[in-house]
Amino acid sequence: MTKHDLTGTIVAAHGRHYLADVDGEFLQCVTRGKKTNVAVGDIVHLKRTSNDQAVIEKIAERTTLLYRSDQYKSKLLAANISRLFIVIATEPSFADDLVSRALVACEAAGVDAHLILNKVDLEPNLARARERASLYTRLGYPLHEVSAKTHPDDTVAALTPLLQDQSSILIGQSGMGKSSIVNLLVPDADIAVREISEALDTGKHTTTFTRLYKLPAGGTLIDSPGFQEFGLYHLTEGMLERAFVEFKPYLGGCKYYNCHHLAEPQCAVLQAVADGKIAKLRHELYAQLLHESAQTLY
Repeated sequence: MTKHDLTGTIVAAHGRHYLADVDGEFLQCVTRGKKTNVAVGDIVHLKRTSNDQAVIEKIAERTTLLYRSDQYKSKLLAANISRLFIVIATEPSFADDLVSRALVACEAAGVDAHLILNKVDLEPNLARARERASLYTRLGYPLHEVSAKTHPDDTVAALTPLLQDQSSILIGQSGMGKSSIVNLLVPDADIAVREISEALDTGKHTTTFTRLYKLPAGGTLIDSPGFQEFGLYHLTEGMLERAFVEFKPYLGGCKYYNCHHLAEPQCAVLQAVADGKIAKLRHELYAQLLHESAQTLY
């Protein structure tokens, strides 16, 4: 290795501009050519081109990669993460579609998924939110109840052990209180965002990029901007059926070995839906995702 060869972690991405942390020093990075296959959390090998700039020569092998995709393009969310937290709230109402898609993405990527139910102090809507969240807790996904605004200390106490020594990402729709949670867990988050924003030269676009923070108690936390859609066009049929955890006991039990679990006779999955062992909502999403994955073939 020459003195120009450095190893860093990508801590922010904005368009095709990246920021790498190299032993506490921020370097603005670009990729060679038009490649944009770099994700926050990536370990990268760099060549310094000036005092505060570098070129990404190589991306180290990833343990995990989480991304979303539509018919036309993929968007990398994060690399090398071990745990994902989906922030939902008692109000405003959260989208089951987004939650289920994120859980499917986690299963396909081998990432441990948790849910955080925020604003549990808003009691009129609490029972309804818990009931809706039970769709996921029954599948084995842990749910952690917090009130970031009214009980900040309890929120930190509940979440810190879950984040310790993990590489985590926090996602959620706008309005769920994700930013409040990040600000509690990362006391200097606003300062870090300003530093990253200046280093990336993004001006005022402080909320539109994904960024990675080091946590005081150990571990890292990636904060991804609020989004309303989570496309999974990249998942094949085989990946999809295995990413619905509740399908697993029934796979291989269908009459036809190449069963799509949509309308085939003597399908074990459809029978489980009819028997109430698989939620209709989840099976409908499976059918939708299967339809989406077929769109990319043409």
